[in-house]
Amino acid sequence: MKDSFVIESLKQSTGMRIFLFLIILLISSLIGIVASTFFVLSGDMGAKIGQGISSVMLFVVPPIVYYLVTRKERPMQALGFRNISPWWLLLIGVLLMFVSIFVTATLTTWNESMNLGSAFQRLEDYMKTLEETAKVFTEKMLNVSTFGGLLLNLLIIALIPAVGEELTFRGVLQQSLTRRMNPHLAIFLSAAIFSFIHFQFYGFLPRMFLGILMGYMFYITGSLWTSIAMHFANNGTAVVLYYLDNKGLLEDAEHFGETANSWLIAASAVATVALIVWSWRKGQRTNAVQNQTL
Repeated sequence: MKDSFVIESLKQSTGMRIFLFLIILLISSLIGIVASTFFVLSGDMGAKIGQGISSVMLFVVPPIVYYLVTRKERPMQALGFRNISPWWLLLIGVLLMFVSIFVTATLTTWNESMNLGSAFQRLEDYMKTLEETAKVFTEKMLNVSTFGGLLLNLLIIALIPAVGEELTFRGVLQQSLTRRMNPHLAIFLSAAIFSFIHFQFYGFLPRMFLGILMGYMFYITGSLWTSIAMHFANNGTAVVLYYLDNKGLLEDAEHFGETANSWLIAASAVATVALIVWSWRKGQRTNAVQNQTL
């Protein structure tokens, strides 16, 4: 009886729910940091394993534990693991990641060329330092030329972040915001937070754009499987491109998709919007999406 009262209180009190989630996130993150440290200090392979452990403990474990604690019935379904209806909308979501590639690349170019001016020089220098550090780490992670290394990168860099980040930012955050505000605003806000939390500010715009695409397809289908597949397709494509580059089968993987052809960029943008609008009209959103709370 007492346990039931506690669970019901957690469902009713927004502040208590947020506090509980943050506590779970903090504990899980600390465990992840401690566990990953042992691997990070043991070389490049250890660093990758440590990165995987850290991602799991930061993004995968907290949402699942939180929903298991606060949900009496079907916690995983409430988190977003639902059937997709119609199922082919998942394929549309994956297609979106490739159709929008020229828009994403253009946003990347714009974002990297941003100048905050002399008044914010210190802030800009700090952001560039963070960006350069992240870039060096990412390139080191992606620097593989063996098939085994490719598979490991697909797991560490593509699959684990796809599952974990979608659990946190779409399964928990977006559903919570959708409950309290206009769904379009909730999608944009959760995408902005998703991009900000990476602390790579010269990649903020393209990452937020991708977050918006995944957010809309999650809202339309009501299933995390859709946004997870999209996220994996985006990260996995980068992993494969760098692998091909390292093998000498592709040149300049870092700037893949960049173009100065304004017609191609416009066509990419129009096709992206058209697919979202078409999916919105065809998709059957479930009531569960609108009724979930953090």
